[in-house]
Amino acid sequence: MQKKLLPLLFALMFALMFVLILSACGQKSSQPAAEAASGSASEQSSGSETGSASGTVTYQSENGPIEVPAHPQRVVDLSSYTGTLLKFGVPVVGVDQWTKGNPNFKDQLADVAQVSADDVEKIIELQPDLIFASSDVKNADKLKQIAPLVTYTYNKVDYLTQIEEVAKAAGKGEEAAAWVADFKQRAAAAGEDIKAKIGADKTVTVMEGDAKALYLFGDAWGRGTEVLYQAMGLKMPEKVKEVTSKQGYYDLSLEVLPEYMGDYVIFSKTLTGDNSFQQTDTYKNIPAVKAGHVYEADATGFYFNDALSLDYQLDFFKKSFLGE
Repeated sequence: MQKKLLPLLFALMFALMFVLILSACGQKSSQPAAEAASGSASEQSSGSETGSASGTVTYQSENGPIEVPAHPQRVVDLSSYTGTLLKFGVPVVGVDQWTKGNPNFKDQLADVAQVSADDVEKIIELQPDLIFASSDVKNADKLKQIAPLVTYTYNKVDYLTQIEEVAKAAGKGEEAAAWVADFKQRAAAAGEDIKAKIGADKTVTVMEGDAKALYLFGDAWGRGTEVLYQAMGLKMPEKVKEVTSKQGYYDLSLEVLPEYMGDYVIFSKTLTGDNSFQQTDTYKNIPAVKAGHVYEADATGFYFNDALSLDYQLDFFKKSFLGE
C-alpha cells in the first residue's frame, strides 16, 4: 500500500514546488513595473507615462508626445540647455559652440565634443540617445533619425518652467522641481537684502556690447535679467522697460546710452570686443559709472539662463551688491 502511495506523494510535492516557483517569478516580474512607475512619476506632470521594456517614457513636448530614454546616458544639446543637464547629473557628449565657450562650464565640458546641427555625421559618431535643440533647428528630420529629438521655442514658457521641462525630458523632473523651489527662496532673500542696502526704489540696467553695438535687455533675456527682475524683484528703469517690451532687447547708440542707465548697471562685457567707448566722456559721466555702480561680468558666461548659470548669476549679484 505504501509503495502505491509513494508516486502520489512525489507528484504532490512536485506540484507544490512548481506553484512556489511560479509565485516567486511572479513577484520578481512585478518589481520592474513598480520601479518604472516610480521612475516616471516625475514625468507625470508633463504627460509622460510608459516605462517600457526598452527603458523609455513618453514626454509631452510642445510638439506632442515623444518617446525618450527614461535615463539618457549620451545627450547632445544644441540649444544651450547644457547647464541644466549638468546641474542634475545628465551625461552630455556634445554641445553647441556657445555652450562650449562658456568659461563656467570649462572643466565639466573638457572632454565633450563641440557640434552644430550641420555636423550630422559627427553627431552620429557620438551615438546619442537623446538630442535637445531649438524649435527652428536645421536638419531636424536627419537628427530625428539619430535619436529622439526634443525641441523648445525660446521664451515660450518662463525660465524656471523651461528648466523643469528640460529636466523632465532627461528623467530628472523631481530634482529640478526641488531645485526651483530652493532657488526661488534664495533669490527672494538676496533681493530683500539688496533692496535693504541700496534702497527699494533704486533701478538696475542690464547692458551688453562694445563700440560696434550696444544692447539693453528686458526681464527675460538671459544676462541675469530673470534673476534681477523676476526672482529678486529689483527695479528696471521705465525707459528700458518701454524699449524692451516688444522683443526683449533693444539696440542703441552710445550717444543716448546715458538716458537708459539706472542707478546700478550690470555690464555683460565682451572681453575680446572693442570696449574703447568706456573711455569716452559720454560713458564716464554716466552717474552709475561715476559712483562705481557698474558691475562687469564676462559675457561668454553670462548669456545663459539654465540652472547652473542662474546659480552663478545669483552669486555674482550677491557679491557685487552685498560684497558676499
